Amino acid sequence: MPQQQEAEITGLQKSAILLIALGPERSALIFQYLKEEEIEELTLEIANTRSVTPQVKEMVIEEFYQVCLAQQYIAEGGIGYAKELLEKALGEEKANDVIGRLTASLQVKPFEFIRKTEASQVLNFIQDEHPQTIALILSYLSSAQAAMILSALPPDSQSDVAKRIAMMDRTSPDVIKDVEKILEGKLSSLVNQDYTIIGGVDSVVEILNTVDRSTEKHIMETLEIDEPELADEIRKKMFVFEDILLLDDRAIQRVLREVDNSDLAIALKGANEEVQGAVFRNLSSRLATMIREDMEFMGPVRMKDVEEAQQKIVNTIRKLEESAEIVISRGGGDEIVV
Repeated sequence: MPQQQEAEITGLQKSAILLIALGPERSALIFQYLKEEEIEELTLEIANTRSVTPQVKEMVIEEFYQVCLAQQYIAEGGIGYAKELLEKALGEEKANDVIGRLTASLQVKPFEFIRKTEASQVLNFIQDEHPQTIALILSYLSSAQAAMILSALPPDSQSDVAKRIAMMDRTSPDVIKDVEKILEGKLSSLVNQDYTIIGGVDSVVEILNTVDRSTEKHIMETLEIDEPELADEIRKKMFVFEDILLLDDRAIQRVLREVDNSDLAIALKGANEEVQGAVFRNLSSRLATMIREDMEFMGPVRMKDVEEAQQKIVNTIRKLEESAEIVISRGGGDEIVV
């Protein structure tokens, strides 16, 4: 790489220079966390890097250090805390530049402090808030964390909050900041001033796919009465264990290769005959016999264990769908697969 000014160096070139400076052993450890295409791009860039001045090398290492420092400060006390410390160390302009680059690359979202808190503590923190406020907060949490909180809310509130998440579209940054100030005064947000898209049907589907089956059933039954069109839209996007019937035999066989036999036996223990038949016809006769024997000899099984085993398989199906290894026919029009 010819000698360049700082402004001319791309992010890929900076990454290559940093990895060269770190040496092969440390770089190899970093490669373990990268995607194949990222490794290929970096390897090619490293191979094409010819000459780097000590000044450029020092600049790249310093920039990397500043970003790492900012990330550490954000983890310790939030964006506002990080900005305050970096301003003291680097000055306001440089601090804003570092935080800006970091938040853009990491997509730092509002309510960062809540995502690092136990779900039970968050529940105590927000359960008395207005359902719209709860819906706003849950929309920013991970689906697992949001599912735990939604499950613990009073039954009357669950469907209301789920409905508000599904119907949520765009929320002003000012509103988000006001809610943040109420919940956590010291957090100062650097969110982009464009309106932030949150919630929506996809958001509530992800949460409902993660909650326990009884909570999911209650919410869906309530929505079917109050908002039948919304309930229908949500259901079309959801996938439950019984929906394995929507898969063709080839897809079921692909799923079964990823499923533990003990989980499969427990999951089928609580399944109807149609679902059992779809699974057994896609197993070898020897394995099908073994699973049937396991189901017979295990005796009565707690419904909670059945639901957990079924959820594991559902999660496997969703991962395979996301990676385009299988296709789920959800209806709602002809689905053409080429």
